[in-house]
Amino acid sequence: MNPDEIEAALQTAFSRCDAARCPLTDIQKQILLQLVEQIQRDSTSRVSDAANPLDELTSEELEAFLQFVKAEEKQNRTWKVQLLNDWLLGQDSGKVQFIRDRYGLQWLNRVESYHFDKYSYFEEALQLRIGDRIEVSNALWEWIPEDDSYEREWFPCMVIKVDEISDGDEVFTSCLIRFFNGTEYEIQGIYEWNRYNWRWPQK
Repeated sequence: MNPDEIEAALQTAFSRCDAARCPLTDIQKQILLQLVEQIQRDSTSRVSDAANPLDELTSEELEAFLQFVKAEEKQNRTWKVQLLNDWLLGQDSGKVQFIRDRYGLQWLNRVESYHFDKYSYFEEALQLRIGDRIEVSNALWEWIPEDDSYEREWFPCMVIKVDEISDGDEVFTSCLIRFFNGTEYEIQGIYEWNRYNWRWPQK
């Protein structure tokens, strides 16, 4: 779907909202249309997409943002949807209000799941959910030498089950994945000791 088709779909949605007696305000419509305009600009100029947008935050902003993302994920809410809802409803986003004030929709639109991989030390901000697509390393099932001469291979798969397991005082997360050939594989300690053996899909 190209940006013009998206804009046409939005106009249709606006009309349907009006017909259902649940009209959007002019500000809400403007925010959505601005997002389409940004998509159009981004489709012609992809220069900034190569960089990780999280790197543009100051250390204080990054910490506040990652805390926000982690809190939303723990409550099983999608952080990006929560921010957009705040913006559409004109609500304050608390400690991450700076995202709207300083960076805006353009920055938010550039953030993808794999950008968080660089900051995985932060207690896994993004939690895995059933249906997520990830890539896993062959280091999970075969020995790979420590030197850099041997590169890991990455295989796409889908998360089909996530369990938190208690073993005495320890709690760890187990994840069942399915490769696209139908094979299933269980990864113990997906956040705890196997974090470097999986990643979000690289675009």
